[in-house]
Amino acid sequence: MESETLAASTISVRNPADGRIVGEVPIETAESIAAKVAELRAAQREWEAIGPRGRERWLRRFQNWLYDNAEHIGDILQSETGKPRLETSFEVPMATDLINYYATSAAGFLRDTHPSAHNALGKVKRLTTIYRPFPVVGVISPWNFPMLMPVYDAIPALAAGAAVLIKPSEVTPLAALELARGWTEIGAPKVLAVITGGGETGAAVVDSVDYVAFTGSVATGRAIARACAERLIPCSLELGGKDPAIVLADADLDRAANGITYGALLNAGQVCVSIERVYVEDSVHDEFVAKVVQCVGELRQGQDGPKPEFDIGPMATMTQRDIVARHVDEAVAAGARVLTGGKPTGTGTFYEPTVLVDVQQSMSCVQEETFGPVLPIIRVADEDEAVTLANDSRYGLSATVWSGDKARAERVARRIEAGAVNINDMGSNFFAFALPMGGWKESGIGARWGGADGIRKYCRKQVLTTPRIPTQKKELIWYPYSPAKFKIATTIMRALAARGGRRLGISNGGK
Repeated sequence: MESETLAASTISVRNPADGRIVGEVPIETAESIAAKVAELRAAQREWEAIGPRGRERWLRRFQNWLYDNAEHIGDILQSETGKPRLETSFEVPMATDLINYYATSAAGFLRDTHPSAHNALGKVKRLTTIYRPFPVVGVISPWNFPMLMPVYDAIPALAAGAAVLIKPSEVTPLAALELARGWTEIGAPKVLAVITGGGETGAAVVDSVDYVAFTGSVATGRAIARACAERLIPCSLELGGKDPAIVLADADLDRAANGITYGALLNAGQVCVSIERVYVEDSVHDEFVAKVVQCVGELRQGQDGPKPEFDIGPMATMTQRDIVARHVDEAVAAGARVLTGGKPTGTGTFYEPTVLVDVQQSMSCVQEETFGPVLPIIRVADEDEAVTLANDSRYGLSATVWSGDKARAERVARRIEAGAVNINDMGSNFFAFALPMGGWKESGIGARWGGADGIRKYCRKQVLTTPRIPTQKKELIWYPYSPAKFKIATTIMRALAARGGRRLGISNGGK
């Protein structure tokens, strides 16, 4: 069951595992959003003024609040997603790890920089780059990790000195509202707010803020990019993925089978970096498939109670479950075989973990984003064919390569058209905040994290040039123009920039 809109003013949130209503939230109007942004903009000036160390103190308090309320947040997450309890339990630790990283590093990342002049003439000036935050950053987040995804964008923006307005998915808005509650409870400056609603609410956010960080579908990402272009404001977009895994003949097949099973089925396959297609060298294909089928067969699917019992939960919405069913049904109709799973199960939005073989590259389960618990496996002749097929996609978020030869694995990884490639692992870049996380092709523009870049992306760069030596009443090329003075200036510039005889004005015949 998906969230429902009631009387055009309220959203009813349902647990997808059993359809019961677990909460209701208001649909914010464009007028209320504009008023909220005005409040954030006013509060942001003081937030910027207290500096990185002042902001660090509040971020540390917020970090502590998250730890102290982890069990309650887990309850909220479980209620609106139907996820297994153990999957909801890691969102707070991951969020607090990010807070720790940027709270600790912000002062250094935001410190003024002083690049060297490109030539001797420029050394008469001291060059400075200053990092000033955008006043209000809008974070529009998806439903797959309702607390973690907004934190991943909001925390670097807050650390930069921006105010943040979060608009969570209407499917799972409850956990994000807990973030606002926590920020208020610690008494922090009023620079973090959460508003709820559907697509029109998100559009109003884009129309009001100074920077947009969006995670979601390609179609919505395109619409946001157009709206931001019209307003001449920046945006970063993390969009779809169709991440390939390449299993080479020299791989540790047990590790590859376990890692790929986890990478494909975590959160019922509803992860931006889910492994959605696997290319296996012919000589180990059958052995690898047997190991994957065994791994998948050991998984437990169902709805957890207060205690953890299951590995895989439901799809977030009935629409998403229907996409998964269509991809599997179309593959089977075109000649693919289901080795395990392959159909909806139980009540709610559950779909069985599914392994497909005899899959063709042209099938929808390979070409379209599935975002569900489906693992298509394709036999390839060698690494060249694997790379060619891995790159045959409009998406390029991440990928994995599995090989016992690290040099070979890295060589293959460098040929893949994706923003990140993990060797003998899946999603490990997701835990490395010093690395940028961004996609190629239709997987988005920009990136989150990346060390200093992850916080500076929320800043406007301001430059200063300051004289290092006493100045004259007039510079050489100022009015009134003088041919003699211009000749002196251009002669100096030529001497510094040209090479060989041209430095002295001597032609070298075009060579």
